[in-house]
Amino acid sequence: PASPLSSAGFVVGHAGLYQALAMFAVAYFIIGMTVLSVCAIATNGALDAGGAYYMISRALGPEFGGSIGIMFFLANVCGSALYVLGLVEAVVDSFGIPPGQKAGTGVHVLPQSYWYELLYGTVLLALCLLVCLVGASIYAKATFLIFLIVAGVLGTILVSFFATRPIGVPIRLPHFNGSETENGSFTGFSLATLRDNLGGGYGVDYTTGQMMSFSSVFAVMFNGCTGIMAGSNMSGDLKRPSYSIPRGTISAVLFTYLVYNLLAFLMCATCNRTLLQKDYGFLRDISIFPPLVTVGIYAATLSAAMSNLIGASRILYALARDDLFGRALALAKKTSASGNPVMAVILSWLVVQLVLFSGKLNTIAGVVTTFFLLVYATVNLACLALEWASAPNFRPTFRYFTWHTCLLGIAGCCVMMFLISPVSASASLGFLLLLLLALHYLSPSSTWGYISQALIFHQVRKYLLMLDVRKDHVKFWRPQMLLMVQNPRGSARLIDFVNDLKKSGLYVLGHVELQDLDTLPSDPLQPQQDSWLSLVDKLNVKAFVSLTLAPSVRHGVRQLLFTSGLGGMRPNTLVLGFYDDAAPQDGLARHPAFTSAREEVPLGFPPLRAPAAPKLLSAREYVGIVADALKMLRNVLLARQLESLDKAWELRRAASPPPTIHVWPVNLLRPDSARYADTCSLFLLQMACVLNMARAWRRARLRLFLCVEAGAMPHAQEEKLRQLLKDLRIQAQIQLVPWDAVTCLHWQTRQGPPGGLAPAGAAEEEEEEEAVNFPANTTQVSDEYVCAANKLVLEQSPAPAVRFLYLPRPPADTSLYPLYLHQLELLTRGLGPTVLVHGVSAVTSTQL
Repeated sequence: PASPLSSAGFVVGHAGLYQALAMFAVAYFIIGMTVLSVCAIATNGALDAGGAYYMISRALGPEFGGSIGIMFFLANVCGSALYVLGLVEAVVDSFGIPPGQKAGTGVHVLPQSYWYELLYGTVLLALCLLVCLVGASIYAKATFLIFLIVAGVLGTILVSFFATRPIGVPIRLPHFNGSETENGSFTGFSLATLRDNLGGGYGVDYTTGQMMSFSSVFAVMFNGCTGIMAGSNMSGDLKRPSYSIPRGTISAVLFTYLVYNLLAFLMCATCNRTLLQKDYGFLRDISIFPPLVTVGIYAATLSAAMSNLIGASRILYALARDDLFGRALALAKKTSASGNPVMAVILSWLVVQLVLFSGKLNTIAGVVTTFFLLVYATVNLACLALEWASAPNFRPTFRYFTWHTCLLGIAGCCVMMFLISPVSASASLGFLLLLLLALHYLSPSSTWGYISQALIFHQVRKYLLMLDVRKDHVKFWRPQMLLMVQNPRGSARLIDFVNDLKKSGLYVLGHVELQDLDTLPSDPLQPQQDSWLSLVDKLNVKAFVSLTLAPSVRHGVRQLLFTSGLGGMRPNTLVLGFYDDAAPQDGLARHPAFTSAREEVPLGFPPLRAPAAPKLLSAREYVGIVADALKMLRNVLLARQLESLDKAWELRRAASPPPTIHVWPVNLLRPDSARYADTCSLFLLQMACVLNMARAWRRARLRLFLCVEAGAMPHAQEEKLRQLLKDLRIQAQIQLVPWDAVTCLHWQTRQGPPGGLAPAGAAEEEEEEEAVNFPANTTQVSDEYVCAANKLVLEQSPAPAVRFLYLPRPPADTSLYPLYLHQLELLTRGLGPTVLVHGVSAVTSTQL
């Protein structure tokens, strides 16, 4: 059909009155739901240029906005070409030389061929271009004039149905060897004509030779309804878009819906099916003043073409101004002195000109309809997301919508897309997905606000409330880490290592700033937050950041242990770097995240402490932090020399055998009470197994060391341990290690404390400490024994990638804290990357 005016006749001629009314109802139901969403978004804040693109991008973010913006631009471009081709078809019907004739007669003077029709379309499109180049003001005046003309034509047509007497209308149809003529008839109001036109009677479209169906007719008809977005596309040119868009759009929808239904009924009651199917310009033949109908059809079609062209240019200009596609659309930013985006208009005109090469308008109708339906579905999705996010700032003054209307609009658009053309719908969705992925990875970040963040917050809050700690079970235990970091420059590899160790659990990077808020004008942590978040992004670790102010590091760690996390997601394991005299190394500058990308280390982190500078906490305070965590029933990991762990080299080297993880599940500082199945030993085994399950560590092999003494039936112990590993589904190689030479050093000094280090009354104190599960380990072993244990661990070859050792509890007597730390330092000296582990909760299960 040449224009929206005559599309009603095309629909009724093929579909019949019942199906035509159903088509109008479905189309306007979809449009009505979308209009409600448009009005809601349009009245929720200031609108700028871009119409639907602006609404979607500011609601759903740049990825959705940019991809839908391109789809909407293409829809408007194809729509403009569609109407230009429709106008060419109308002009050729009126003034074209009949097929088979070499010269025209009377008004039939225009040659007909593909190239001539392309020429006519190019001329008409150039006229649209001139109007759009002048600016929005002349376009508004032109469209208002066209509206008056179309309104007059519509009045004339309605009068003609009553005033025109029954007539026969000869219809000249193109044929492969010339043309043929059929006779249609205008019967006037006739019950027989109405009865004949009630049911469907799909025939061949004489312009394309294709057989029509419900979906193909709906596709053509729907293009006559897409003008509802014309007002919103001009949002940047309207003085009060939030006022004008709802009123203008709703009025247009109601008016056109009534007109379509009225015309459909009048046509069914007065025109036979041959006239409706074979002559898309029949309104001119039955009019009391035919020239006016011709002018009206031309004006309506030209207006629709201009509307789509100027809409496409505004969308392209908005896309270019938002810099979502970088330099690719830089040219479209240029405007005239009056602010008219002339380059965007010219670029849109060029694309429309390319689409004109497709030739026949019904050929591209399905693609245009699919694009428009996809855009409408996304507008509804944007409104639905805003409604479901329950953000306090979503307060549209237009209240006649709910999430039900949005959902119905989305469902209607999607169903009709696939009914019209499953291939076009699938291809459009695939193209949309490609644009989404491209923009997600390539487009710069925006400051518009992301609805995804609001929706995620809404859902996370709901599920956190459902996460009941009273329903925790050991089968589903996972490590939830709090890693204390003094300066990320010296802890980059430790941060990466703990990320492998978390096993999809909570991971929090904690930092204590030693300042007093009472003496400061503002919170000093807020400026640091961005640097820490940038660090998390660059290192590609899945971690949260928690910063706190405290008078001491120990108080700060207590605060974080008490307050980090939310609901059922709270840290159950504290990870600390080891306290020693080693000079800190700047591992951040050497980290692959910065060396490979040649990026600078994020600003905001101070330089590392000089070796001679005093530390921020004492040895006593450090051990006190460990004791505090155990009192709070948190597991503790102490990581030593993890900055020397080159994971990439260890795990990717091609040499055989594969790297190993050494596991020592015995308390080396308490050989007289060594057990392999206590809570701490099982936790140590679990942590080593968790590390081995991480993707980067799957090539490594676990090696478990069983310390045995002479005459202690080592094979029985080995078989018992092997059965334990089997029950726990842990694959590890067991290696027997005789340690009589080490334990004898312990028994030699067992009779008395070494070097007089234990205070008076040590025996009574030990009994009291054991009563509260704080055995005084440090009073029972000598430095000589600890060095021997260290040597025993070090001699096991080949050297592993990392070692896991048992961490004994700190002594109850705080005066022994320095000695306790001294013995830990001796035990781990020279071992390379080592993790000391103490677990306080059951974490392994043999149940299903």
